[in-house]
Amino acid sequence: MDDRTLIFIAGNLLVLLDVSTKKQRYLRSCSGGGIGSITAHPSKEYFVVAEKGTKPNIIVYEYPSLRPFSILRGGTERAYSFVDFNPDGSLLAGVGSAPDYMLTLWDWRKEEVMVSCKAVSQEVYQVSFSQYNPMLLTSSGSGHIKFWQMASTFTGLKLQGFMGHFGKTAATDIEGYVELPDGKVVSGSDWGNLLLWDGNGIKVEICCKEGRNCHVGTVQPFALEDGQLMTIGSDGVVRGWDFESIDTADSTGDSSRFELEPMNEMVVGHNVCLSSVVRSSLPDSFICFAQDSSGAIWKLDLSFTYTTPDPECLFSFHSGAIQGLVASRKSHLMATTALDRSVKVFDFLAKRELTSSRFNQGGTALSWAPPLVNQSGSLLVTGFEDGVVRILELYDPQRLQVVTGRSPKGDAKLRLKQAFKPHNAHVTAIAYERNGEILATGSCDRTVFFFTVGEKYNPIGFVHVPGPVQALEWSPHSHTESRLLILCQSGHVVEVHSPDPEAQRPTKTFQLAELPSRSFRFRSIKSRIKREEEIARRQVIKEKKKEEREEKEEEELPAIYIPDPPSPLYCGFYSQPGQFWLSMGGFDSGFLYHCKFSEMQDEDPDQRQDEPFAFFPVHSKDDDPIRSVTFSSNRQLLLCGMHSGFIRVYPLQPGDSSLTSMQAYWALSVHDNQYGHLRHICCSHDDHFVLTAGDDGNIFSFSLLPPEELQKGLQKKRATVPSPRVSPHFINMLCIVALWMNKVRLTLIAAKRKKLAELQKKFKQLMNDNQSMPKACLCLSCAEKPNKDSEDPQDVQAIREAKENIGDLKLKSDKNFTVPKHLRMNAERKRAELIGLEENVCEKQAEMNGHIVALRDSKVRLVSQLHAQAQQVQKVQRRLAAHLHRPPPTLPTLLPEETPEKRLQYSNATLKRYRVLKEQRYKIQVFMESSVCRFDAELMLLRHQKLGLDWQLKMADLRQLTLFQELLILKEFERREDSLQENLNGRIKEESSITLELKQEDIAQLHEREKALTAVFQASLGKENKFEEFLTKVFKKKIKRVKVEEQTGSEAITSASTISMNLCVCVCVCVCVCVRISGCEPELFENTLQLRERRLDLEELLVEEKKSAEVLKKECDALVKKEKSMKTSRKAAEDDMELMNREKQQKMNELDMVVPLRLHQIKFVLNGSVPSDLSPALVLDMTELDRLQERIKQLHAEKSQQRDLYCEARKHHVRLVHDRRLMDANIQGEVPQLMMLKFGRLVNLESLQTLSGNRTLEELKQQKFLREVAYAKEIKHWDVEEAHQALMEVTRCNTEHLLCMTNLLDQKKELENKLNAKQKKMVISVFSY
Repeated sequence: MDDRTLIFIAGNLLVLLDVSTKKQRYLRSCSGGGIGSITAHPSKEYFVVAEKGTKPNIIVYEYPSLRPFSILRGGTERAYSFVDFNPDGSLLAGVGSAPDYMLTLWDWRKEEVMVSCKAVSQEVYQVSFSQYNPMLLTSSGSGHIKFWQMASTFTGLKLQGFMGHFGKTAATDIEGYVELPDGKVVSGSDWGNLLLWDGNGIKVEICCKEGRNCHVGTVQPFALEDGQLMTIGSDGVVRGWDFESIDTADSTGDSSRFELEPMNEMVVGHNVCLSSVVRSSLPDSFICFAQDSSGAIWKLDLSFTYTTPDPECLFSFHSGAIQGLVASRKSHLMATTALDRSVKVFDFLAKRELTSSRFNQGGTALSWAPPLVNQSGSLLVTGFEDGVVRILELYDPQRLQVVTGRSPKGDAKLRLKQAFKPHNAHVTAIAYERNGEILATGSCDRTVFFFTVGEKYNPIGFVHVPGPVQALEWSPHSHTESRLLILCQSGHVVEVHSPDPEAQRPTKTFQLAELPSRSFRFRSIKSRIKREEEIARRQVIKEKKKEEREEKEEEELPAIYIPDPPSPLYCGFYSQPGQFWLSMGGFDSGFLYHCKFSEMQDEDPDQRQDEPFAFFPVHSKDDDPIRSVTFSSNRQLLLCGMHSGFIRVYPLQPGDSSLTSMQAYWALSVHDNQYGHLRHICCSHDDHFVLTAGDDGNIFSFSLLPPEELQKGLQKKRATVPSPRVSPHFINMLCIVALWMNKVRLTLIAAKRKKLAELQKKFKQLMNDNQSMPKACLCLSCAEKPNKDSEDPQDVQAIREAKENIGDLKLKSDKNFTVPKHLRMNAERKRAELIGLEENVCEKQAEMNGHIVALRDSKVRLVSQLHAQAQQVQKVQRRLAAHLHRPPPTLPTLLPEETPEKRLQYSNATLKRYRVLKEQRYKIQVFMESSVCRFDAELMLLRHQKLGLDWQLKMADLRQLTLFQELLILKEFERREDSLQENLNGRIKEESSITLELKQEDIAQLHEREKALTAVFQASLGKENKFEEFLTKVFKKKIKRVKVEEQTGSEAITSASTISMNLCVCVCVCVCVCVRISGCEPELFENTLQLRERRLDLEELLVEEKKSAEVLKKECDALVKKEKSMKTSRKAAEDDMELMNREKQQKMNELDMVVPLRLHQIKFVLNGSVPSDLSPALVLDMTELDRLQERIKQLHAEKSQQRDLYCEARKHHVRLVHDRRLMDANIQGEVPQLMMLKFGRLVNLESLQTLSGNRTLEELKQQKFLREVAYAKEIKHWDVEEAHQALMEVTRCNTEHLLCMTNLLDQKKELENKLNAKQKKMVISVFSY
């Protein structure tokens, strides 16, 4: 809604989550049937909650007050699947789910339906208005996409839909799409590619290069911004695609695919499946919040820059149905597990997750060890879908600091204590025996396994049951015997005795075949119950009709129906020994059945047909079975989890095993009513809270206390995590330390007792002295009277000794405590005291060592005596009979460590060997020292080399990082650069293809050939040839040449030969005629004809070349224009390329470069020291710095030169100003005189210059004007009509003349043709002659 609040659906609640503080507010469904969809108004001042249920409503709430604004009724029958506002927020579109699938548009402020129609006959996932055209809508769902057009008519709005056709593309579910500005739509697919829709058909399928999919798994486009189309996928990746490329995409060749690589990419994480994304409400923000189907909410920054933070997981939850929920028996903790392979522990008082552990398989069952098994409440038993059972220990890692000395992170941890695999299928139930001695596990493999409980869980054995295990229930303490009630999903109930953990069993198998058991198979009685109810109802009606004396025929009673297959068993519990209550699903739902085991247990369990002996109807829930049951600790509350997601709480009377007091109840809808089946419900250890978990993946905690008491309780109570279990080694160490401390304490007590005894002895002596003192005093008093101021020396001495010895009785921590002189301590005294203590310790150790050595010596003597006596025993046994022999006793031996002084005994050989070894040691030591020195030198050299290499490697790493960043930037610009370069190359290629080929050279060559031919003709005539004029006429005569059409085959050859013969004959005839007529030489005449033929050939070529030249000239003009446009396009492409290169360079300039510098290289000094912030500094090469410093000197020199030039120019400027003033004064004196001479008065020269022009032009204009006036006057006097008639007559005559001329020309042409035909005939006749 705003920058801090997210809204999402949790069961029957709408949760408003504060992202910063992580506090939650709740809004309950008004109908109690659930929430189908939510959306926010574009202004973020309202939000919409579309509910589920019978005739559900759409409620519009104000934000942040959460007050209802309007209620929209009558849009669908059962539930809404999606709602959305149009861009301006004036209309609201909602689409329903099965069975009607109605699409409805509301004016939500007036609560009026604008238009309503059936969308499709399949599930609809999404419907939305177009952001660019308010009259267009799009909807998509299961295997379809539909495009809607909205039109306003005089009767109101109308909707017309066009179903999208997949064509050759496989049909797919479409979960998301994005409208493009030009009306196209981009949608996702199940296989990971994007589909571009144009109209109601697929234009192209978009994939990555080499046919790779855009995403792995399902893909959804969700936004179009900044030229990028953003998509998410079930592979946990967010990718950005170039919008222009997608909008202009088209298929190539026979394939209907278009290959495109993403511009940007963000991998959110592993095992992440993104399903929806919403943007932050802040303007110009790149922050998005993504929902992970694997159970998390992510915060994403889609700016795709180098400073973009990593994705942040705001919350993590279970994904899918909760498979196990259990509360601690010692604290306000709960544990959950699901098929997402995680086990989580929560503090439901603080509403936070303490710890989570992931495993290889999904969890399917969970149990918390009772206090009888584990007093600290730290053991969790978890069953998994692969049949493995793991015992996990929960502990507080902060308390490990006492043992390890480290402070670990986190408030709680789970660690594996033991694991075993008793089953081949997923574990469905776990239960501890009432005394905590046995653990039972049940599975879908139809077995129940028993284990002994202890420090290590050991297997006892297993039993087979008729069906998959649904639940395990141990008999309570009120029963005399400990038995296990096994509830099977197939409707079977088996009761087995608790196995004896200490009994001896065969080692071949763990099966407990001899374990006593009895079974029960449920047979449906619901149809009989309904039949009896119908009979009772009819009996009442029949009695009423008898009173009214009316008789009618009765309808047939409903038949007895037994469901096949049997109804599933959901839950059950003990009522009395041998009796139990069952809750069934399917046809038999709506009742609690009271059952008991039959006395006849000889039948096959699969063939049994046992009926309940009593039942209890569940009020108003005939088709809503009870999925889970639990009791409070005092069994005065029965809590039921319903199939519809409701909670029911029944108060019970104490000891009511038959549930006769199960009448009134309290109900609350919390989980989703369609798929939130409440399979787990339990109470906290103090019965103050109720915990629920359903198949919708939600976990709720409810308080059974009033709000005031709850707040007081929360202030006093806190969930506690058990302390870590200490290892036996640590316990042994603690025992040793405790024994040592006890020994020290006893030693101190003994010392104090000894000192106390000495003091008591002194005290007795003093008492004896005091008893003898009065007599002496009496004698002294009689002898001499003492002075009253005198003091007894003994008293003074005693007082002094008391002060010195007894000391100040005040505590040393007292402010007025004075340290006596003899107790004042300094370093010398403390050092002496320390030396004395060490000497005392050494004396004690020496004394103890003396005792040990004396005892050792006595042992040596004793051993020698024992050996001597053993020899005597052997001598005695030799003299005795064999049957009187006894094995000799084991003699003690002296260990080497008992005589350590032997190691110090030596001989001359030992001394010699020691001398040799010493010399060898010296040599080896010298060699080692020299080797070590050499090695140290090599090591130092290598260290220097390594430092250099490390420096180079670190620089290479930094350079690699920079190059990688540059590569990323270049990769961003690569696509644009390639397209621009391709465009530029195309323009250059087109420009280079333009050639201005004029055939001027060919024409010039033909002219040269014609001149050469003329010269040859003149040379053939010679000088003063009398036939020159005639032959020249013949040479230059233009004759009409017959064009020979192309022919093929033998006809072409015949035609060519005929034409050549005719030409030869013609030439011969002409030659004969010419010779006869003019007497010219035949050779010369023939040469003239040949030259004429060559000249005519050249003229024809010249004409053709001129024609082609004209055509090329026209083409040249067109190509010149095209060349100009191509140059303009090329210039634009080069500008774009230059702009892109500039932008690329700017991006690369933004990269941070790392340059290592020594202190002497830093010249940036402020106040005599290097500043802490070097951001204003500039890094330069020394050569560049020297060049710049040299340039500074040059600039100083140039500046001085320019200053000198400026001074000279200033002086010259002053002189010019002075000269200008003098000239202005002269002009002001001479100009008036010249004006008076020329104009006769003073005039404004500027105005005169503006008015002056071309004199000749002005004169011509004046003449033109005068002539136009004269011509106009003359036209007025003319008779225009007569002239017009005369003009028409002349025109008509000219037209007739032209027609005559045309006829004459046609006749002339016809005559010429006839003449040519006659000439040909004459030539043929002459030839034949």
